[in-house]
Amino acid sequence: MIGRDLVVTNAHVVAGESDTTVQVGGEFPGITATPVLFDPRNDVAILLVPGLDLPALSLARDPAAETPGAILGYPLDGPFAVAPARIGVTQDVETEDAYGRGPLPRLLTAVRGQIHPGNSGGPVIDRSGAVISTIFAATTSPGPAGGYGVANATIRADLARVRGPVSDEGCTG
Repeated sequence: MIGRDLVVTNAHVVAGESDTTVQVGGEFPGITATPVLFDPRNDVAILLVPGLDLPALSLARDPAAETPGAILGYPLDGPFAVAPARIGVTQDVETEDAYGRGPLPRLLTAVRGQIHPGNSGGPVIDRSGAVISTIFAATTSPGPAGGYGVANATIRADLARVRGPVSDEGCTG
């Protein structure tokens, strides 16, 4: 949660859905969520979840490479898990959008740590609990475990664009 009743996730997590819910603590039933921003280029969705009533996480401003953190999420559709992480450099990377269209440059933060399906849209937090990146992809190449997160500058810019519910049009691929 990033603001009063607002949740940040990835656009690919909610693309094509017509009945999005947010589960508090991974428990059913979920609370109905309405997309108020859908940014497929940067793979960001911001959801309005009335009545969520949880404390918001803050966004760290310009987190430095090598900042240690923790990946929070529900990997492999399992229970809530916390995994150690360290962020790398935040830079423009040639990649695809949420629908696999590209290449296009996006501002991404490299993340070292165990990233699995189910971590998408979840935060990487620092020792103070501030978000230092938002997970969107794991690497598939041999080598150390890791992936990429959406840069906080991108999340901050999308949050500034939030004005109210958006149309469901354009939310499917």
